[in-house]
Amino acid sequence: MAALALGLAGTAIVVVPSMTAQANTADLVVDYACQQGIATSGSGTVYLRTKLTVPTTLNVGDPLNVAWKLNYKDATRFGAPARLPNGGRIEVTGRVNLTGSWIGQLQPKGSVDQPGAMIKGTPLNLPDGIADFAYTDREGTLTVKPGRLFVDFRPPASEVMVNDDDPAITYSGGWENLEGQPSGDNDYHLDLHRTTVGGASASFVFTGTGVDYVAQRDRRAGPIDIEVDGQPGTPPRIDPSTNDDGTPVNDANKGGQTLWKFRGLKYGEHTITIKNVEDAKWGQLDAFRVVTRELVNPPQEYRAECTLISAPVGIEVTIGGGDNPASPSPDSSPDTSASPDSSASPSGSVSPSASPTPTPTPSQSPSGGQSPSPSPSPSASRSPNLAPTQNYVVAVVTQGSPSPTATKTVTLTATPTVAQVAITPQGGAQTGEAPERVSSSGMLLIGSGGALLMIGMLSGVAMLRRRAAHSGERS
Repeated sequence: MAALALGLAGTAIVVVPSMTAQANTADLVVDYACQQGIATSGSGTVYLRTKLTVPTTLNVGDPLNVAWKLNYKDATRFGAPARLPNGGRIEVTGRVNLTGSWIGQLQPKGSVDQPGAMIKGTPLNLPDGIADFAYTDREGTLTVKPGRLFVDFRPPASEVMVNDDDPAITYSGGWENLEGQPSGDNDYHLDLHRTTVGGASASFVFTGTGVDYVAQRDRRAGPIDIEVDGQPGTPPRIDPSTNDDGTPVNDANKGGQTLWKFRGLKYGEHTITIKNVEDAKWGQLDAFRVVTRELVNPPQEYRAECTLISAPVGIEVTIGGGDNPASPSPDSSPDTSASPDSSASPSGSVSPSASPTPTPTPSQSPSGGQSPSPSPSPSASRSPNLAPTQNYVVAVVTQGSPSPTATKTVTLTATPTVAQVAITPQGGAQTGEAPERVSSSGMLLIGSGGALLMIGMLSGVAMLRRRAAHSGERS
């Protein structure tokens, strides 16, 4: 069956391949404009050309699979939101709206890792495609329409050393860059910055959830004040000329020491500033260590939202009859026939006419009771409600503007409401049937038994007379 394009106009394109009826699909080409988040750190506005592939004909029980190919439309690109030595990950979530026989929404998803180190603005790769599906549990016709796309960036958990000569570090006047330090001093990259000017400072803007200050412990060093985002750090002052317990050190040029650390920052951009407190005392900087913990969700500020710039277009999907794998096949004998309606009721239960199991034999009514006429068959028919419970899963969400929340899934459990047949054993094997009422055949059996008894009695009297006659003759 060919796809029906609704409101086909603008730049949207529907392509229907020539296929058999059981494999018909339609390709819907739609364009998007993406803004905010990683679009801002890239080209500002990023344009995508996408292709949505949807089956146009299905049988009941077949999954409704939605596949969405993603590509950049032109030279615009999403950009890395920060300096990220270990790369990151792009995650794309789409919205596909269903109307007609079903009211709901699918949320195709996909992701791709970004290889190698990146600086802010490095172009990002898109995943090849995203996909989602829903089960079909009844016949009907629905329309599939593409909605918005959301593109997120998730940075990896990491610890990155930033050397003292990194251009991202800003120094005030009075600092000296000391290169080629002895390897025994254990300085990171064998260099460091040093000042003896009171009030001299160094600032570093980083992106992460924590930061460490690394420098030498030395008896000639003086106190250092530390601020994060313009607020005093915790603690606000350290002294590299003392041990952790406050006792003076006897060390000289003991490099590579983590003198101060802070964790628990909200992921994002932060600034750390160190300041030398006393004149003639050494203030030193060897490196900063930037820490990013593993994030549960991508940062909201990195999210780009993509809106449809093609004309709104939908694909009509027809779900017809066919073998339902969740239902048993009905018996083709004259006694049994399948109910014409096998759909679940809105409340999640199945009415008596909706059961796909065979109808009862003439000895039973549809409600499970006895009919006035007796059944000549010694075997019991199975009540419709003894069929296994049928489970239908349909992706359903509230109508309205799609939100970036997860798809809600409603599980409809169809439990037949037909009453069960009463099981009343009467001294024999349990058959699942109620005992039969006494009928004319029972009265015939009683009469036959009485006749046999009378014949037996008469035969006995005749034998007694014959014996008496024989006795008289002998005498």
